Amino acid sequence: MPINFTAIDFETANSSSASACSVGLVKVVDGRVVDRANWFIRPPLGHDYFNEWNTRIHGIVAADIVDALLWSEQLADIVAFADGDHLVAHNAGFDMGVINGGCAASFIETPSFSYACSLQIARKTYSLDSYKLPVAAMAAGFEDFAHHDALADAEACAAIVVHAAKRHNALDIEHLVKITGTKLGRIGAVALAG
Repeated sequence: MPINFTAIDFETANSSSASACSVGLVKVVDGRVVDRANWFIRPPLGHDYFNEWNTRIHGIVAADIVDALLWSEQLADIVAFADGDHLVAHNAGFDMGVINGGCAASFIETPSFSYACSLQIARKTYSLDSYKLPVAAMAAGFEDFAHHDALADAEACAAIVVHAAKRHNALDIEHLVKITGTKLGRIGAVALAG
């Protein structure tokens, strides 16, 4: 199955979209996971405080990111990992908002990406009581993962999209989006171009 994409997930330090403190990335080539990466991120100044609620969710504290590179220093690594792929995220508006927010707060240009939302794809693929990541991942046969760990969440997202693509006999992400009646969103210069 020639479906290629990079699944991405961010955890944030607080309610600011610029407060990414962790990222998980999973590269899928021909419907198979071929690479994974995750690391801590130090959010831009003014967006770097840790809200107790967020820490309760993901377990990351300020001490974990002390030696991490700033968002502005790591963005190139995220772009390089994706290497021109469509991005896929569960509730993609949140994760794309993190990319936009981190770039705006760091006074750098938002990179151009097209993206699909595994939450929307799951809603058009499965009949579930809930489409939260653990439930949708279970429907795709991906169970018992550390929810709110950025890498584990990216792996779950990838599993949903690969399973949905097989179920719909999709040729690629564009075809899957068309079949499911969802959309391919865009951020960065590509979004501004049209």
